[in-house]
Amino acid sequence: MKKFLSLFLVTAMLLSLCSFAAMADEAPIKISIYYSDNSTLPFRADWRVISYLQEKYNVDLQFEPIPMTDYSTKVTNVLTTQGDDTPDVILGTSTSGGNASLALNGAAYAVSANPDWTPNFNARVAEFGLEDEVNTRKLGDGNLYYLPALYDIPFYDGGLILREDYLAAKGSEAPKTFDDLYAILKAYKEDYPESYPLTTIVRLSVLQRMTMPSWGVSVGVNGATGTRVLSWDYDTKTYFAGAISEQYKEYVTFFNKLYAEGLLDPEFAQDDASTTRKLATGLAMATYGYYDQIGGWEQASEIEGIKLNMYPSLEGPGGAHHQPKSSTGSGILFPAKTMQRPDFEQVVRKIDEIFFSEEAAKVWCIGIEGETYTMDGDKIVFSDEILAAPEGIYKYMQNAYGCGCDGTQLVWYNAREMTKYDENYAEINAAVAAMGDVIQYVPATPAFDDEVAEEVALLQTTLFDAFNVWDDGFLRGTKSIENDWDQFVQEMKDLGIEKFLALHNEYNIYK
Repeated sequence: MKKFLSLFLVTAMLLSLCSFAAMADEAPIKISIYYSDNSTLPFRADWRVISYLQEKYNVDLQFEPIPMTDYSTKVTNVLTTQGDDTPDVILGTSTSGGNASLALNGAAYAVSANPDWTPNFNARVAEFGLEDEVNTRKLGDGNLYYLPALYDIPFYDGGLILREDYLAAKGSEAPKTFDDLYAILKAYKEDYPESYPLTTIVRLSVLQRMTMPSWGVSVGVNGATGTRVLSWDYDTKTYFAGAISEQYKEYVTFFNKLYAEGLLDPEFAQDDASTTRKLATGLAMATYGYYDQIGGWEQASEIEGIKLNMYPSLEGPGGAHHQPKSSTGSGILFPAKTMQRPDFEQVVRKIDEIFFSEEAAKVWCIGIEGETYTMDGDKIVFSDEILAAPEGIYKYMQNAYGCGCDGTQLVWYNAREMTKYDENYAEINAAVAAMGDVIQYVPATPAFDDEVAEEVALLQTTLFDAFNVWDDGFLRGTKSIENDWDQFVQEMKDLGIEKFLALHNEYNIYK
């Protein structure tokens, strides 16, 4: 019996070694990936977390960075054509808006069809208790067509950032309302006539998505509903035509006033270098951005005593609200063409491992144990190099290692995120939490069938194209809010906004 047992153990060991050797010799699986590239954090193929995860999971991830400003158009085009340039995986997308119609008409793989292929995603959903939330992301046929990013607790990562040192010098208090902000910008313009006090990052839509909710509306390319022209009534849980609402009219009137008085930078779209230069030289003193950017902006400045800080959401006519967030976000979608790969199941399983496994989620957040951090009991201790970074832990780890990037980190543990920030950031989040429902939820996509989804997608494209022209005109004053408003409303009605609204409320899953 002992001889038999020994022989059995030796045989098992040899088989295990042979299996390991075969895996080591196996060529890595090549997976092409679309990535939405943010000019404030340009993608780098040599980020250490990427090379580490490629080695660990034996994959060759071939990222194709696409400028954020062109991303949604590029994704729609590739899902529509499914040509030779179609990637295996699309990151940072969902099935809201026009993508719903494409998915329902066979342009994307239904990830819910084979739940056993995504065990890590399933485990994180269960861990966070997000089963009901994820179910709201299913489309009218009952299928889920993308793997959303998962958050245990939505947190306040960006907002109004302005010169705290200027407030101190003027003896001004921190702004609480948009009227307060107007007064501060006005005073700065008087002191520095050549300046445009409020500037933007990337494009105007970043500012809009962070400020519109305080007017009770959220429309545009980053609107909360994904429809771009409709908004969500949180009291009645129904849609309304946000683009032609009095709330939007009041909103655009306020920002047109800033523009007309030289308080809002007329360069609506710009890269990070341009924003940095303006804040660093005093050509601007405020923006809507992210807390982790503050260190880099201060570091780039030669203004003595410059001090930027982020502030809780300001109160507007609709209350004090930030951009709506959900415990699920944009994530991973597999185009239908990927299903033609003979190793398609392996591709899905690998992607599930790389982005949703417990270990990989930790790597995307804080890097590699022994390189970027060590553990002191339960405490994360970052390396001396990271702790000494003048731009701060979070931003340095993004730039140097690729940690904490929205496009690639799809599992977010709030407590772990906070280890990369300072006490000031924790205090800001505590202040926001104490204010109540500052961060509202993102409503789920209506349960359209494929025919309705297609009709909705066509209407949305036409309506948004028109809205874009009018929105820019109202902001810059080339269109008169007072004299041209009725014409704008009528044009949107002629293009079908009332039908668009009716369809969304008819298929609203909350009714």
